Amino acid sequence: MPADFSPLDPGRIHSADPFEIEYWSRQLGCTPEELQDVVARVGEHVNVVREELESRRAARS
Repeated sequence: MPADFSPLDPGRIHSADPFEIEYWSRQLGCTPEELQDVVARVGEHVNVVREELESRRAARS
């Protein structure tokens, strides 16, 4: 991923783009696989994905 990469739409995760998957995985603190699973379940809106990831983390604690 280029050092200056930023998503085309900062509110959505385009799961077909490997650079976006890598970028958002780093931003959201999850694995690319986990990110793709969540996007497949709840859609590609960043805020909804973030909430789902936080919910999963809370359930594990």
